[in-house]
Amino acid sequence: MKTLLRLEELTQFLFSIVVFSQLPYAWWWFPVLILAPDLSMIGYAINPRIGAYVYNLGHHKGLALALGTLGWFSGMPLAMLIGTILYGHSSLDRILGYGLKYPDDFKHTHLGNLNEKPAV
Repeated sequence: MKTLLRLEELTQFLFSIVVFSQLPYAWWWFPVLILAPDLSMIGYAINPRIGAYVYNLGHHKGLALALGTLGWFSGMPLAMLIGTILYGHSSLDRILGYGLKYPDDFKHTHLGNLNEKPAV
């Protein structure tokens, strides 16, 4: 099942690249910005509960789709760019096993515990 979910996330990540290619930005912006959503980890400097909330907001695909759609219908390429990067980054994170965070610990995600050794 994990393989199927990762393939689904890979498809979504590739889709974000296709969407980005249609935006009016140079190709190099994608690799430069793809890790920007990880700045949302700054909330963990306060405490795990705030950290999880800020991190999850910065990695929420619904927010990404809302921003991208807003940008599309309002003719705002910057909103489309932010939504596309957020969507692609969130998919990439989930391919790598990083999920949305629970408020008790950074390594406790909706995809499992990052401290546990993955089953082979």
